[in-house]
Amino acid sequence: MPKKAKRIIVDTKLCKGCHICISVCPYGVLRKDDEVDNRGFFLPIVYDLEACKVCRLCEMECPDFAICVVE
Repeated sequence: MPKKAKRIIVDTKLCKGCHICISVCPYGVLRKDDEVDNRGFFLPIVYDLEACKVCRLCEMECPDFAICVVE
């Protein structure tokens, strides 16, 4: 049975909006938010959770450990 993500958590206190997670995701799960947060960053948001195959590339490549994929 293929893996499926229940949710993807982006810790808004740790994320600095570098968008590495968006660029490494082969499935287009994450997108840049249209609005800035209170620190002035465009943070990643979960755009298509159903497309997530739990490869965890977003988790592994995040330099700030700000993303957690929950199976």
